[in-house]
Amino acid sequence: MRAMRAETFSGYEGLKLVDLPKPAVTDGKVLVRITAAGVTPLDHTILSGKFPHPLKAPLVLGNEGAGVVEEGGGTDFPVGSRVMFFGAYGAFEDGTYSEWVAVQKKDLCLIPDNVDDVSAAGIPVAYLTAQVALTLAGFRAGKTVLAPAIGGSIGNAVTQLARALGAKHAISSTTNHAKAEQAKALGFNEVIDTSLEKLADGVRRITNGYGADIVIDGIGGEVLSEALGALALEGRVTTLGYSASRTTTIDVTNLIVPQASIRGLNMFAQPKATITDAWKVIVSLLKSGAIKPIVAKAFPLAEAAAALRYLVEGRPFGRVVLTI
Repeated sequence: MRAMRAETFSGYEGLKLVDLPKPAVTDGKVLVRITAAGVTPLDHTILSGKFPHPLKAPLVLGNEGAGVVEEGGGTDFPVGSRVMFFGAYGAFEDGTYSEWVAVQKKDLCLIPDNVDDVSAAGIPVAYLTAQVALTLAGFRAGKTVLAPAIGGSIGNAVTQLARALGAKHAISSTTNHAKAEQAKALGFNEVIDTSLEKLADGVRRITNGYGADIVIDGIGGEVLSEALGALALEGRVTTLGYSASRTTTIDVTNLIVPQASIRGLNMFAQPKATITDAWKVIVSLLKSGAIKPIVAKAFPLAEAAAALRYLVEGRPFGRVVLTI
């Protein structure tokens, strides 16, 4: 089978198209013919040799994807079922930048009929992370949520989910004026253009001085620092990404004065029940059309390096996906 594999963790040039044996199906695994794979910042982090834990090359990248069950799905996932999934693939075992993957059955979710495979490939990481983060932060209808970076996977997914689940305000941001206009055209009406005002100022403006009950930050760096200044009384911050930077400066009074809290989220460490509960919410909202994944661009498998470069350097509005 064809696969795009990181022969070395040395950047884009380390990614090569190779021919590998089709994976064998063992107990607890399901053979999935991959039709599309999501491209994520994690893939770039691993390819660049910057993953916080040691990994071994060569490694087929891609920790989310969509495809068709070919073998081993039983009655829950019959042969021919369209499925999407996320897991340790592309990090601790070979991933979805390939024509077939042997997937843990527990990781699979049926794709709703109204969602195409390309869109589905970009759903698992973004929406599962967003839903788990909101749940752990104590989200309920009427809360105000801030998720910076409306064009990014986490910022967009959190904003959509919070809005669909009854948030009083579902606020996001962008540093780019054109993206702010694009967001408005797509119906995201609470997006702060940080080329015109500071993030915290924008949150206070939208909430009439109240602030954000919940901040879900998938960016890190200076954005996290600024978001802390937007917290409401007893606000909660969840940090789960570092595409901007792994380091930030915290003004501790932004936590002390509102008696706020900050926590991290590692999706690889979440129990199965947490993921199952999140999928139930997401699938229901997908079926109703209350949330809708946005795909910026699709690339063929052989152009995986270009797809990653587009994601990281082009900073598109929406997901980047490989078609296989």
